[in-house]
Amino acid sequence: MTATTTRPATPVRPARSDGGPLTGFGTLLRLIGRRDRVRVPLWILAITATQVAGAAAYPGLYPDAAARLVQAEVIGSSPAMKAMTGPGHGLDDYTFGAMMTNEYLGLMVIFAALMSVFMVVRHTRAEEEEGRAELVRANVTGSAAALSAALTAAVLANVVLGLLVAAGMASLGIETIDWPGSLLYGAAFAAVGIVFAAIAAVTTQVTQFARAASGMAGALIGAAYLLRAIGDVMVNGLSWLSPIGWSQATAAYVDDNWWPIILSLLVAGALAALAFRLAGRRDVGAGLRAERRGVAQASRGLGTPLGLAWRLQRSTVMWWSIGMFVFGASYGSAIDVIEDYADNDVVADLVESMGGTTLTDSYLAMIMGILAIVVSIFAVTAALRPRREETSGRVESVLATEVSRTEWYASHLVVALLGSVFILFVTGLGLGLAALGTATGGSILGQVIPAMLAYTPAVWVVVGVAVLAVGWAPRAALAAWLLVVYAFFMRYMGALLDLPQWMMSLSPFSHIASLPAEDFRATPVILLTVIALAFIGLGLVGFNRRDVEAT
Repeated sequence: MTATTTRPATPVRPARSDGGPLTGFGTLLRLIGRRDRVRVPLWILAITATQVAGAAAYPGLYPDAAARLVQAEVIGSSPAMKAMTGPGHGLDDYTFGAMMTNEYLGLMVIFAALMSVFMVVRHTRAEEEEGRAELVRANVTGSAAALSAALTAAVLANVVLGLLVAAGMASLGIETIDWPGSLLYGAAFAAVGIVFAAIAAVTTQVTQFARAASGMAGALIGAAYLLRAIGDVMVNGLSWLSPIGWSQATAAYVDDNWWPIILSLLVAGALAALAFRLAGRRDVGAGLRAERRGVAQASRGLGTPLGLAWRLQRSTVMWWSIGMFVFGASYGSAIDVIEDYADNDVVADLVESMGGTTLTDSYLAMIMGILAIVVSIFAVTAALRPRREETSGRVESVLATEVSRTEWYASHLVVALLGSVFILFVTGLGLGLAALGTATGGSILGQVIPAMLAYTPAVWVVVGVAVLAVGWAPRAALAAWLLVVYAFFMRYMGALLDLPQWMMSLSPFSHIASLPAEDFRATPVILLTVIALAFIGLGLVGFNRRDVEAT
């Protein structure tokens, strides 16, 4: 009889542990670097170039101490100017360095804050909303790895930004803009960006939607700016509730205070710790704030492509309208002090090169051109919303019905085009109503609203570029953002740097008459409208011909 033997059973190995909350951190950080290899460098270079170019123009704008003294007196005596600029460090000896920390820093750090918010939300809440975070967590990845990687990437981006700003400022060789002050100036950029990266990390835990998280963080950026403005004008203590106020408290190039940087980093650390704690108390894809239950049956309007597009973007239109109304009003309130610059020949020559007969007209022409470019940011965001719907996979369900591609995309374009017109209107309304409260602004309301609406074709051209990119080269959709950055730089710095006309003409906004400083010209308005519609038409053709990206 032959003995039968059996093979010993293979022992069951325990499931591999994730190794800790930070397992996979390095891999996720490298993934973020790869995904943002174009987007973030563009942010950093655009902010740095705008800051350094602006600083380089100041010696020509204020060639002597007398010209700088006029500016110091205006800021010191005008609450509106102090609200727009800052607390007024070094007004008694208004050097170029003091001008930077007063007039430029408080505005420019807002862009660092926006960069940080978009980075953190993009790599945390947006990943959860689109389902990719769940796939990542299904692998050996720690519970805190994704948030840690996003925050680390944002910190690194802000450190690079701060170093580039510092190096760029110090390399200009402008009197009083030295290396110690420049390092502090750059550190202020980085500190504000890091604080708002941590704030965004908290808002992403509260809501389950990326748009809401970005909106909450963006609202806090606006609140920080308002607290700084109110604190500098009326209640000094309010400035200490604002990270923007902390950046200006450094008094770079004047007193060189480093302790506000330490304060910013401590607050950022506390907020980051709060974000990690909140993240541990919710499920992936969920938010801490309970979403309200929807109605049992959708409204009739929601059953149409246009109704759906409006439902998806109405909150964006609303918040942009409110923000631009306030933004316009802040500039309108400064109308009274513009004529104080009449004795400054350099300022008068520069501003009146716009073609105006008075400084007030030329001021309005410059400001409205800049405000129109800001509105184009909304237009690009709305025009690119279909691309986001495509990459998330939600468009497949819509196109599986009787809705055509053209009908679906066009519905979003209606929101982008008409929404931008409405926001231009409320921007002019805010500017004009605020001017009514000044001694010299009584007749402005009827001028600024048509002047703002005149920029509609230029904004639509930017929309057309976005649609053209999505239709034919969807991965090149960043081209629309490049046009916005280029237009902003040309409008803000082109005249100061005396750039050639052909470079200025590449911006669609440069072809619109600078009302009320110039007479209205119908031809550019018609041509830009035709160009915008042609771009949109070509983009829709391309979108209909290419494959929709499947999830």
